[in-house]
Amino acid sequence: MRVLVTGAVGFIGFHVCRRLLADGDEVVGVDNLNDYYDPNLKKARLEALEKEPDARRFEFVKLDLKENAAVAELFERKFDAVCHLSAQPGVRYSLIDPHAYVQNNVSAFLNVLEGCRHHRVGHLVYASSSSVYGLNQSMPYRTCDNVDHPISLYAATKKSDELMAHTYSHLYGIPTTGLRFFTVYGPWGRPDMAPFLFTRAILEGKPIDIYNHGRMERDFTYVDDIVEGVVRVLRKPPEGRSAWDAKEPDPSSSPAPYRLYNIGRGEPIKLLDFIEALEDALGMEAQKNLMPIQPGDVERTWADTSDLEREFGYRPQTPLREGIKKFVDWYRAYYGV
Repeated sequence: MRVLVTGAVGFIGFHVCRRLLADGDEVVGVDNLNDYYDPNLKKARLEALEKEPDARRFEFVKLDLKENAAVAELFERKFDAVCHLSAQPGVRYSLIDPHAYVQNNVSAFLNVLEGCRHHRVGHLVYASSSSVYGLNQSMPYRTCDNVDHPISLYAATKKSDELMAHTYSHLYGIPTTGLRFFTVYGPWGRPDMAPFLFTRAILEGKPIDIYNHGRMERDFTYVDDIVEGVVRVLRKPPEGRSAWDAKEPDPSSSPAPYRLYNIGRGEPIKLLDFIEALEDALGMEAQKNLMPIQPGDVERTWADTSDLEREFGYRPQTPLREGIKKFVDWYRAYYGV
């Protein structure tokens, strides 16, 4: 296929591009290379993509998806599928710069939807987030659960994307699939996320901040497992469900070609157990600074992936300690520590 990947030199986008190239697809990767975190890491990912054995099938376009005319021109190039992974990430930063989230996660997504509409893209797959579950404490999180109570603007914008996607699927018949990712980690990860922050601090002999006094659990999911799910879903556009019941509506499906799936390991890990695995991989002990829970944070996440398993025969499998070791090995090699 000819696939447009947005956020192509972001953490997950980079890995998706590598996988699509390895599978024989033609990839056009878009990113604006902003400075939310170290642009040098993004440039290093881009350099790595351009050195891939199949790099002749990869083209990079520097573009900001908020620019209406530029995005419209991009879609003139015609794509079989779009994998939209570009976003303003981070729960806590949404308390600092809320406008960035509406601009990058809502306005930019509208431009992508419009591009898909006017050029009849065969399938739009986009990144949602486990954050949409918000105040919901029914565990594990199921895609049929109500998600009307987000507790961060980041989560609210991701919920907005799901609603906008359904509208376009309903009005224009565009097949759209939203993927709710659960705490992704692995090589080439984001510097603002816990694995990166903790590793850097431990190696530098600095304390790490542990929120909610360590009483946190996350469904940590290794990046290759996320990518496998993304690619399987990308190749199978959804169809409308004729048996969908409007009197008891399932929010994860529709009479329109619209679907939502969780992609997670399906196993909540205590944050202190995660840190212990990181300490073992580094061969060093962390200095722990226990702190209160932060605004916008939830205490626990846990993915129900039964829909993904039933419809795609897939469930993430990478054990935590195996994934942590791969991350630490990459970190040491990349930073020479």
